Amino acid sequence: MGKYTKEDVFRIVKEENVKYIRLQFTDILGTIKNVEIPVSQLQKALDNKMMFDGSSIEGFVRIEESDMYLYPDLDTFVIFPWTAEKGKVARFICDIYNPDGTPFEGCPRYNLKRVLKEMEDLGFTEFNLGPEPEFFLFKLDEKGEPTLELNDNGGYFDLAPTDLGENCRRDIVLELEEMGFEIEASHHEVAPGQHEIDFKYANAVKACDDIQTFKLVVKTVARKHGLHATFMPKPLFGVNGSGMHCNLSLFKNGENAFFDPNGQLQLSETALQFIAGVLKHAPNFTAVTNPTVNSYKRLVPGYEAPCYVAWSARNRSPLIRIPASRGMSTRIEVRSVDPAANPYLAMAVLLAAGLDGIKNKLTPPAPVDRNIYVMTKEERLEEGIVDLPATLAEALQNLKSDEVIVNALGKHLFEHFVEAKEIEWDMFRTAVHPWEREQYMSLY
Repeated sequence: MGKYTKEDVFRIVKEENVKYIRLQFTDILGTIKNVEIPVSQLQKALDNKMMFDGSSIEGFVRIEESDMYLYPDLDTFVIFPWTAEKGKVARFICDIYNPDGTPFEGCPRYNLKRVLKEMEDLGFTEFNLGPEPEFFLFKLDEKGEPTLELNDNGGYFDLAPTDLGENCRRDIVLELEEMGFEIEASHHEVAPGQHEIDFKYANAVKACDDIQTFKLVVKTVARKHGLHATFMPKPLFGVNGSGMHCNLSLFKNGENAFFDPNGQLQLSETALQFIAGVLKHAPNFTAVTNPTVNSYKRLVPGYEAPCYVAWSARNRSPLIRIPASRGMSTRIEVRSVDPAANPYLAMAVLLAAGLDGIKNKLTPPAPVDRNIYVMTKEERLEEGIVDLPATLAEALQNLKSDEVIVNALGKHLFEHFVEAKEIEWDMFRTAVHPWEREQYMSLY
């Protein structure tokens, strides 16, 4: 995924026999949408003249203001390696614009760029993200529908034959590498059927683009293996859920602004202030970083997912961990985020929270190096450790109360996100679930 000119794109399309172009974008819920055009319409697309009906997309616009324009980002041009030899398919990731040529405030990708501008106004030049998305592989039935049958009984770092997902995972890696990803690690995760593939960090916008592309590749390749890949945070009770740990760092003129060889834990004052900001706003941005009813089944004690607001250099139970690397690799790891999150929105709120800590020179509490899961509630309160929200409803109430996080989403995204999620919660709240019938049908 290099830097391309329009001339580069036309040349590659001709050389590689590309027949179709997908113009991709992400809706408010993090779902990838696309308009596919024949290559004969490529010039029109590159002239930013491709239009679509925004009223059909979750959280975009009303029916009376439906016309929206797709502006392709040339740097995101890539050919899908799995497409047919007789006519390959390429794609661009697009920003959404209004008919008057102004950026659409409801575009999650544009919104992240808006928050990044606030970062630049503070003197920082780059916000880097290294994501660690996890997923489960389930078998498909004879109709091609996902089942609850896992394809392996492997555990953390297991090898075949226990890890039967290894061949699928290897093919995913090969496809990603062909698309320009630099894969750093690929392994079986803790739970049976659970996997993780880590790719190299990048600036926040590119990293979010990569997350969306990664999800698409994982699902596409898994289906070729007769499997369904899901990024649902907690598909199974009694085992670990899937997280998407986010390794974050700020840079200023090519230097890591989080590193100070003479600081506490070799962290700069900027890093400590950023940590303080993230901790302060964590209960309030959780609705965005953990956006589904199911997300809160993962954020419970005992399954390695953080449910307490604290930080540590060595401990994996708090919300924020500081990986051991220093120098240019100094970073903080936010462990609560899950892969159901819209990455553009998640990075916007995480960055805004950290920047608030820097602007107001906040000081983080002392790091917690004990296992928080075994501490009593009284011990946690003594240490100043608060809980993350326990439900989506609680998280949404917290979100509404936090001006910094609301501003990080902007009026349009905030209102539509809350509306969609309150509907989701109400549907869950009023549904009758199998657990209730198991518990109460005979008893009462």
